[in-house]
Amino acid sequence: MNLATFKLILTVISGLCWTIVYLEGIRIGFRDKSYAIPFYALALNFAWETLYTYFGFRTNGVTVQNIFNAVWLIFDIGILYTYFKFGQKYFRTGLKDLSAHAAGSNRSWFIAWSVLGLVAAFALQYGFLREFGVAKGAGYSAFLQNLLMSVLFIAMLAGRGNREGQSLSIAINKWIGTLAPTILYGLVGEGGFPRGSFLILVAGLLCTVFDLIYVRMLLLTKDQATASHNR
Repeated sequence: MNLATFKLILTVISGLCWTIVYLEGIRIGFRDKSYAIPFYALALNFAWETLYTYFGFRTNGVTVQNIFNAVWLIFDIGILYTYFKFGQKYFRTGLKDLSAHAAGSNRSWFIAWSVLGLVAAFALQYGFLREFGVAKGAGYSAFLQNLLMSVLFIAMLAGRGNREGQSLSIAINKWIGTLAPTILYGLVGEGGFPRGSFLILVAGLLCTVFDLIYVRMLLLTKDQATASHNR
């Protein structure tokens, strides 16, 4: 197997695994009336995919990675929909006990806070792009936000106390989908990192550590239906 083929295989593995994560995120979000990707990681992902789909096609034309970026952007819109539809119940506990006026006010705060998070995510992603350029900006920001996502998944599971809006399929595909580009950009070298990147390697390996912790926690955690039945 030549190096170009090996790089393509890693790219496709990453692309397919993350596509499964997004599709499962939409499916499980509607199934559990929840959202499956932690919001701040979701906001950063949505901003990343919006910017780098546009600048990626403009800079490099049609590539396998740019096609995956565009597909992820479409699916991210679906996950964002589940967040805005079902996410308010996590914004403040005891919402059902509030008056109608207070509930409406809480809805306004939820939307305002969420929009602020999206605006902040776009500002940060554009800052990476302006500071490092398209190729390096995409790489650095992708792995740092991926590490944030790994930690936030653990926090989300701990906060909810059950598997609501979460699954092993998402967790395992997120891990493999991150490990493949860690090898590609951290060790082998690709895009803006022809000799690899130590920072990406470190961030990617830390993702693996936290992703495997999350997988283990999911295996030890009851799903929502079981938790409700045992109450």
